[in-house]
Amino acid sequence: KMERVFNFSAGPSMLPLEILEKAQSELLCYGNSGMSVMEMSHRSPAYEAIIQKTEADFRKVMNIPDNYKVLFLQGGATQQFAAVPLNLMNKNGKADYIVSGQFSNKAYKEGQLFGECTAIASSKDKNFAGVPVVTKDMIRPDASYVHMCFNNTIYGTRYTEIPDIGNVPLVADMSSCILSEKVDVSKFGIIFAGAQKNIGPAGLTVVIIRDDLIGKHRESTPTMLTYEIMAKNDSLYNTPPTYSIYICKLVLEWIKSIGGLEAMAERNRKKAKILYDFLDSSKMFRGTVVAEDRSLMNVPFVTGDADLDAKFVKEAKAAGFENLKGHRSVGGMRASIYNAMPMEGVEKLVEFMKKFEEENA
Repeated sequence: KMERVFNFSAGPSMLPLEILEKAQSELLCYGNSGMSVMEMSHRSPAYEAIIQKTEADFRKVMNIPDNYKVLFLQGGATQQFAAVPLNLMNKNGKADYIVSGQFSNKAYKEGQLFGECTAIASSKDKNFAGVPVVTKDMIRPDASYVHMCFNNTIYGTRYTEIPDIGNVPLVADMSSCILSEKVDVSKFGIIFAGAQKNIGPAGLTVVIIRDDLIGKHRESTPTMLTYEIMAKNDSLYNTPPTYSIYICKLVLEWIKSIGGLEAMAERNRKKAKILYDFLDSSKMFRGTVVAEDRSLMNVPFVTGDADLDAKFVKEAKAAGFENLKGHRSVGGMRASIYNAMPMEGVEKLVEFMKKFEEENA
């Protein structure tokens, strides 16, 4: 039987083995329903219990206040780049964007289809090797919202503090860091995330939205992008991604079983430290991000020699370390070490890197 590899993919990414095994054991028959979750009507009592438990656990794990709705949607975080302006940017058609990488730049460009968007801060001039500093005075007081990407998957940077932007709603794309550590949800108007990194399989998008931001959509907003309709129907207006939501339920139960987000953050900090400490001491490899903005989830690194990088990726793959090639826009290597990556995966990767360095010095 084929051995499982250490999968360092940026997404879809690995899931904990125990979750895959649990899903496997329930694949043909969930509980006493006589069918797979994949086959269930989303209107059945059995499925309603699944989606309600998933929401309840999401609220518990992230400590989501009562005045926020949790929506289980589709279309990826990328669809939210349009949904956010359609639902929020309607008072005077203005929104501010913090451009800290490729995805926030895509969101900024999408926002421009719907109104007057300003990039108030960008780290593009530094090739996104750090996140731009944002202060209250940079924000237009009449902006409908400020959009930011909390962790930059491609560039391996993150915000360690939530920017203080005053009373303007803060909208955060947390696709690649959600559920990795505690976050004060009350500081945000909207948090959204594609599932395929820390939540579950691709196909599900989670939106956490403050109640007072619902119902402000422009009249031309398509039904499927209207938060109010999705909220009123408890994410069941049409068929949701039922199986992805079920796996999300298993992921949340797993996070609870290891001690919640405090324990998860501790694990993630330890894992990242092992890799960053090696990169800082290595003569061959180096990280590409300024120390204070380093992501705990995505770790890009280079040797400085494109041929050596390619050799490393090839030999790493042969040794059971998958998907270490950096994003096509950046090159080099990137190890994505989301929640499901075990400590052992990072330790073995560092061992392999040490060996590679000795053999290619």
